[in-house]
Amino acid sequence: MNILSKFSPVILALFATLFTYSVTALGASLVFFFKDVNKKILNSMLGFSAGVMIAASFWSLLSPAIEMCKGSNESPVIPTALGFLLGGLFIYFTDISVNKITVFREKEENNKAWKRMFLLILAITLHNIPEGLAVGVAFGALKFQNSQSILVAAIALAVGIGIQNFPEGAAVSLPLRREGSSRFKSFMYGQASAIVEPIAGVIGAYLVTFIKAILPYALSFAAGAMIYVSAKELIPESQSEGNEGIISIVTLIGFAVMMVLDVALG
Repeated sequence: MNILSKFSPVILALFATLFTYSVTALGASLVFFFKDVNKKILNSMLGFSAGVMIAASFWSLLSPAIEMCKGSNESPVIPTALGFLLGGLFIYFTDISVNKITVFREKEENNKAWKRMFLLILAITLHNIPEGLAVGVAFGALKFQNSQSILVAAIALAVGIGIQNFPEGAAVSLPLRREGSSRFKSFMYGQASAIVEPIAGVIGAYLVTFIKAILPYALSFAAGAMIYVSAKELIPESQSEGNEGIISIVTLIGFAVMMVLDVALG
């Protein structure tokens, strides 16, 4: 921890998001060994990921935002609530825009296979933007509170996101392989879906290191974006094949693992 604390928040955010990207690439590499993976296993991994993201949203983002407001004698109500809702709305409207683009493209190309591939890659890529932003903002907080607890919380968030990135890489590459794409092409699309994470991470860390006042808003914004993605994408997809009860338990386990990781280490 002492060694890591000597690096700038932006560099730490870059390292952390390169790690989360690498785990996505690792998941995408499954395409070299399998043409398909049991759907129940993938759904369980997605359910676990949802629990991890929900826990990370509070313990690594909302809770530090609240503490920062209290430390500056500011009420945490408006920054956290407003930032949280704006984060969810941002992903909501981005999602709508993406749907309009794909509808236009479908009319233009009249190619259902292309649409499925485009939607799949775009959905995962869109999902990775708030994750990278969340990690970047978490490390950016070190600029103002260079404490071990903040550093550990940011690392725990990166680890949690890395865990849930593994099935995402597989979720892109394996369906593409089933559609007839080559193993290499499927892998390249799978790993490329996470390349936005280092970019968003560096941007998030860079911005908050210069504008301290927006930090609670930025942390809450990232939390809202992650909760929206969990509720809109991960949980419904994880339960799409039934077994809602078992998947819900797996989601609770994911939440508990992330909570223990964050609280115990922090």
